Amino acid sequence: MLDVRRLRLLRELARRGTIAAVAEALSFSPSAVSQQLGVLEREAGLPLLERTGRRVRLTPAGQNLVRHAEAVLERLEQADADLAEARGGLAGALRIGAFPTATRAIVPAALVALARRHPGLEPMVCETDPAAVAHALRAGDLDVALVHSYDFVPAEREPGLTTEPLYGEAMYLAEPAGGTPGARGADADRPCVGDLPQPPAAPDQGAVLRAHARSPWITATPGTLCHTMTTRACQAAGFTPRVRHQVDEFATVLALVAAGQGVAVVPQLGVAGPADPAVHLTRLVMQRRTGLAFRSGAGTHPAVAAFGAALRAAVPPDLAGSRAEA
Repeated sequence: MLDVRRLRLLRELARRGTIAAVAEALSFSPSAVSQQLGVLEREAGLPLLERTGRRVRLTPAGQNLVRHAEAVLERLEQADADLAEARGGLAGALRIGAFPTATRAIVPAALVALARRHPGLEPMVCETDPAAVAHALRAGDLDVALVHSYDFVPAEREPGLTTEPLYGEAMYLAEPAGGTPGARGADADRPCVGDLPQPPAAPDQGAVLRAHARSPWITATPGTLCHTMTTRACQAAGFTPRVRHQVDEFATVLALVAAGQGVAVVPQLGVAGPADPAVHLTRLVMQRRTGLAFRSGAGTHPAVAAFGAALRAAVPPDLAGSRAEA
């Protein structure tokens, strides 16, 4: 009989590529992971792994076993959900991953509603970049998480995970009210932060971005989806942004824009708040889409379902009308 815990290790190896990465993610020693995978091979009765340098590649039999492992782990999640439903009354920890703008603008109201309806539930929020969510969910570090994707950075399907759409956001180019060094053909009559300008009849996003081909740019840190989004959007407009500052928090990004330090692309929730006359916005065609992710099979778990319902009720009306697949 195959051991479910070893199947989970094999599944993680298929996603992460090295035994060291699996060991770090699941808090094992590399030798323990190797030992358990060796036992799994003996249980299977044929080779599951091929070593190529520091990496380990799955044999066809190993890849096929991973597909079965995904199905087994999904059924176990469904079984856990059924048991939780039968016990009645939500209680215990619910580990939630969320990115900063959603944590500030939407999650608090959802937590208030959740506490009112399910006082025994203990939600625990951990700020998590969407790029790290898949591994955290599969490793069991999170139970549910908010993730986002952009038009230029579409969400990739993650085996073993399910994502349900929540809302969409408009995207804006933020620039100093007085213009930036190197800007070409920038519109001097753009509204300020807080006005949230509507898109023109036929916005030319490429032209808006190309007007700042020579400007300094403010992006998120490399490795984040936000950084990739800005880079790809500019490249689609015909240039690579000249990055001066790398900052992940949008309030700080806007403060740098107001100080004349560069331009940036920011989402709707990132520009919410009091208007700053030193910042002008131009609405772009692209969107950011946010969804709720969890392990496949866990969608019917009462705690996950309750948090999802609370989140949807907390989405501001101006975002709820922009629903799209995350």
